[in-house]
Amino acid sequence: MGKNVQLSLYVSTVAFTFFLLVADCRPHNGRRLTTTTAVKLDIQTEQVTLSNGIANVTLSIPDGLVTNISYGGIDNLLATQNVKNDRGYWDVFWNQTASRRVRKKFLGTSFEVIMDSENQAEISFKNTWNASESDELPLNFDIRFVMLRDTPGFYTYAIFERLEGWPLVYIENLRIVFKLQQDMFHYMAISDERQRVMPMPVDRETGEVLDYKEAVLLTNPTNPDLKGEVDDKYFYVNDNKDDRVHGWVGANPPVGFWMIIPSDEFRTGGPYKQDLTSHVGPTVLSVFVSRHYAGEDLVIKFQQGEPWKKVIGPVCLYLNSDASAKDSPSMLWDDAKKRINQEVTSWPYDFPVSTDYIKSNQRGAVRGQLFVNDSTTTLISASNASVGLAPPGDSGSWQRENKGYQFWIKADASGNFSIENVISGTYNLYATVPGIIGDYKYTSDVQVTPGSSIELGSLVYNPPRNGVTLWEIGVPDRTAAEFFVPIPPPQFKVHVYQNNSESIFRQYGLWEQYSALYPDNDLIYNVGTNNYSTDWFFAHVTRNIGNNTYNATTWRIIFSLESVDNTSNYTLQLALAAAQRAELQVRFNDGKLATPHFTTGVIGGDNAIARHGIHGLYWLYSIEVQGNLFVNGTNTIFLTQAIATNPFQGVMYDYLRFEAPH
Repeated sequence: MGKNVQLSLYVSTVAFTFFLLVADCRPHNGRRLTTTTAVKLDIQTEQVTLSNGIANVTLSIPDGLVTNISYGGIDNLLATQNVKNDRGYWDVFWNQTASRRVRKKFLGTSFEVIMDSENQAEISFKNTWNASESDELPLNFDIRFVMLRDTPGFYTYAIFERLEGWPLVYIENLRIVFKLQQDMFHYMAISDERQRVMPMPVDRETGEVLDYKEAVLLTNPTNPDLKGEVDDKYFYVNDNKDDRVHGWVGANPPVGFWMIIPSDEFRTGGPYKQDLTSHVGPTVLSVFVSRHYAGEDLVIKFQQGEPWKKVIGPVCLYLNSDASAKDSPSMLWDDAKKRINQEVTSWPYDFPVSTDYIKSNQRGAVRGQLFVNDSTTTLISASNASVGLAPPGDSGSWQRENKGYQFWIKADASGNFSIENVISGTYNLYATVPGIIGDYKYTSDVQVTPGSSIELGSLVYNPPRNGVTLWEIGVPDRTAAEFFVPIPPPQFKVHVYQNNSESIFRQYGLWEQYSALYPDNDLIYNVGTNNYSTDWFFAHVTRNIGNNTYNATTWRIIFSLESVDNTSNYTLQLALAAAQRAELQVRFNDGKLATPHFTTGVIGGDNAIARHGIHGLYWLYSIEVQGNLFVNGTNTIFLTQAIATNPFQGVMYDYLRFEAPH
């Protein structure tokens, strides 16, 4: 290579590295680099481009589809192999009858510039429902995109509205989707533990579809290290409370594309609701409404004539780059995590122009301290409790709530909580405490008004308890994570992440291992001898007996009672972490009794067993049992999962506690 060519390459490399550093807008050597370029709008006949000298974002007019995102010298981060209407968009799954499910992208019919200044541009894409269009979703929408000066990326939010008199409709899923360049983005990160080099879309196309279409065995992947693994988008779910950022890192040059969700207030189902994040595509999502890990309960069901309005977002699409991240893509993940702090601290944002988006001076706060009385003698602090405000309902109703706003925080070690920036309205105060069963609900409604600061003082949660604990199985944490989780079936390679500590239950086919471990007889657990972390299977599932046939299964808990009180009631506290089209029947000392002493009835639709969720919706049953059903000495509780038509039916236990008479 000649000296002139070498010099040219060196100069180009230095210039490109300098551009990346400037475009990054991150601190370097203790100072923040920014641009001095004003925000600009370039409006053409069929498209509009927002730019700020760092990134350019192009959207179609009047649809509002994102067709191009350029950054760091790259012409388009989005999937140019796709048609323009399949790169970046908001969409919805909806129906008016159970048999008619429609997927629809939100396509505007009008375009408007809301703000155009050197520091901010905000544009709007609207559609107003016409009653004569009976096949269209009866919902008005106004989808906004915002670009700020010196910000590496952009924001998007939406205002949805129904008016009185409009027809009934069910909304199953509402989300944002971005599809990225396949030949550029190969490294995905959704948490410190779960980040790795991912398969290519072609690897799924050449693989073997397994028990459900999302799960594909990689038989001939482009990366031979992945051969024998299963790819499944449900490996990459997160609880709302844990999903602040996720995305992809591209190589040559190293560029990060991140979805940042600064608040959960506009998402449904509360802090423990799980949903998809990023997955092979490469695809980046932000899901606001879905039935995932919950079932029908989280479908928004608008009745005939029911009005509604809600602002969803803004969320931040953050872009970053660093030449040194070529060999260490997690560097860009670490930077994206730092950006979260800035976005969360800025919430609620002051820049959205819409008057429907409630600013901080129109919000209120609620404070207090929560204690737990679980022994009737000593109060303990509700340390690290999840405390939240949600629309009025019964205890625990927040996990099924899907139309309003919710505001959740984690209490400190002493149970103190301060819920800030609450939108005006009437709420109930709820809480769930680690290590304590059930759900707390404050006795009175909480009325939040603009500027209000409500002090609730000391609150006491009296969790379900009828007597002292005779024995317990598990930990009351709303998940089945503490129980025995097997390795995958031998035909599937273990799905490994950068840090493998979280991958134990995020493997395909774990439900199959029950029949392998218990081929003839069901699980028997001896209290005082067995250990739930090694001897209690994480999911109570059906038994595969071959030829696509499954049998119900009955687990037994064997325990001793020295002196039975025949005239009083004992209590079995039974907490479930998930249920899928199951019926859990409970019998005491008579496993063949025709009518069980207790049954849950048919419950659940969260599909957490098949989708590696370790929990779905939470269920708690306090079962009082007549003392004359027990004997001095050895006793047995029979737990039967009675419905057996497929491999995914069953329950996950959270916690079982047997209490003496009160």
